[in-house]
Amino acid sequence: MPVLALQIKAELENITDLIPADADHTWHFKVQCTGCREVDQNWITMNAIDKAELSSGRGEANLVMKCKFCKRESSADFASKPVAYEIENNDKFATIVTIECRGLEPVNFEPRMGWKAKGAESGTVFDDVDLSEGEWVEYDDKSELPVGISNIEAKFVKVK
Repeated sequence: MPVLALQIKAELENITDLIPADADHTWHFKVQCTGCREVDQNWITMNAIDKAELSSGRGEANLVMKCKFCKRESSADFASKPVAYEIENNDKFATIVTIECRGLEPVNFEPRMGWKAKGAESGTVFDDVDLSEGEWVEYDDKSELPVGISNIEAKFVKVK
């Protein structure tokens, strides 16, 4: 079963430690069936808390779905806890989470809402970071500096 690393690249301005705000963060992916190679045009959501039974009755996973085209069942499980994207990685790809996939592969990621980060100079916590528009800007009163996240890109890299 392949394990894929979700890597992001972003431009961070005076901000660091971008990470989902909660353990039950909802992740949004486009997925491709590894059987028929069709990409589901809907955004598929999954989180690390929810589990669903496999139809075979042999276990459960964070995501269980049937391909709309070939009707094969596929599943995915988070293989790691999220890791913060830090200012040291600014404008470079870095892994934020890994996913074990069976019968599907994520092909796109949308960060949307539910993120937190902290001021690089002040340590001020911003726990309502919304990346739905592809960027986020705020002002850090403690350091008296603008903070922001922009130019977010994502890719999936096979780990094993």
